[in-house]
Amino acid sequence: MTSIKEQAAISRLLSFLQEWDNAGKVARSHILNNFIETNQGKTAPELEQEFSQGGSLFLVRLTTFLRITYMTGACLEKLLRSIGIFLSAVSSNRYLIEFLEVGGVLTLLEILGLEKTKEEDKKEAVKLLQVIANSGRKYKELICESYGVRSIAEFLAKSKSEETQEEVQILLDSLVHGNPKYQNQVYKGLIALLPFASPKAQQLSLQTLRTAQSIIGTTHPSIVDCVLKVLDTMHLEVQYEAIELMKDLVNYDVRLPLLKGLVALLTPPVEETSRLQSKILNDSSALQLTAHLPVFLQQAAAAKAIRILARSHLSIAEEMLHLRVVHSLMAAMGNTDHSNSQRQASLTLEYFVQVFPVVEEHVRRSMGEELYQLFLSNAEDLYMKIDSIQADILAANKVNVTRTLQLCGRTYSSMSSFTFPVDPGLLAYITHLEKEDMESKE
Repeated sequence: MTSIKEQAAISRLLSFLQEWDNAGKVARSHILNNFIETNQGKTAPELEQEFSQGGSLFLVRLTTFLRITYMTGACLEKLLRSIGIFLSAVSSNRYLIEFLEVGGVLTLLEILGLEKTKEEDKKEAVKLLQVIANSGRKYKELICESYGVRSIAEFLAKSKSEETQEEVQILLDSLVHGNPKYQNQVYKGLIALLPFASPKAQQLSLQTLRTAQSIIGTTHPSIVDCVLKVLDTMHLEVQYEAIELMKDLVNYDVRLPLLKGLVALLTPPVEETSRLQSKILNDSSALQLTAHLPVFLQQAAAAKAIRILARSHLSIAEEMLHLRVVHSLMAAMGNTDHSNSQRQASLTLEYFVQVFPVVEEHVRRSMGEELYQLFLSNAEDLYMKIDSIQADILAANKVNVTRTLQLCGRTYSSMSSFTFPVDPGLLAYITHLEKEDMESKE
């Protein structure tokens, strides 16, 4: 037989549950407020004591109410916070299983995709998904099996709240750790985000990609193009994260495509710049400044990235010499339509001149003594001192350090002495460049 005290507790529980069952939306909102204030931070045993060992009876009512009303948004934030008290409580595995058994994960993911649902409500749904993911590998797999990566990534791209986006990043970071079965799915989802996301989402995706890359250990072929495309941003925080990721990627099998891509961005095709300039001039609503042309933003960022990568490892600088980086940097220095491209390219060329005597020799000869002395005196401000003729000299330069390196005995086989192993494809690419050069002369 139960004691009088236990009977009283059971009676209070039944009364509370009856009050909830008979309450309308406004009354239920008040009940949820009281529940949150009273039970925030309690452990599962404490919740059971509060509900006379009947906590599950209230949780099932909360989950049922959620499934009925989540599309209308009725007190959704409070409802999710209340469920969160159960799921995040210490020793709450039973509550978690009960929530998942009624389709809790799918409901949370659907909330993220609802257009009319408030951002605050979606943020609470993300926090609940964090709790689920942090509960163990099988729960991370359940989220991924429910097409969770796609839903979460799409929400990150569309979200307008930086605070919410940061919560999504925490969730994605959790999904990439301790989830070997689906970590590649998360990795690919992050890459797919880069071309379409907002600047903040791009920044967070790049940060998480660095973590994912170190965990997975292999690269996806599309990562190079996506990271290079991000360089057309005007947001320096995004550019910084992209370059930080590049510093990691040069240690993988995409090193050569990445270096080739950076050098190629230094000399955008003429037809591309002409097309974009024409579009800006013909569109009265567009910002009529060539400084904001994406190809020029990429050009400046590429010059900066090359300098950072070259300074980090001498072997990278040497490889870039064989990709005709000196010629491309000088061409960028002659781009009078974008001063930052000129400045970044000049600073990067200064490094190559200081490190490699053969580069100094070629640059001096190509520039002429007067322009070269201006360059030596202050590379960063050179763009403000040169005239149109000097800019044309830079833009039309024919510097080819690769041929000189070969003639001087720096054969391609000697590149095996580099600090980092050189991608074997580099040798074939250099041969291809030389063949093109010979054909153009013929």
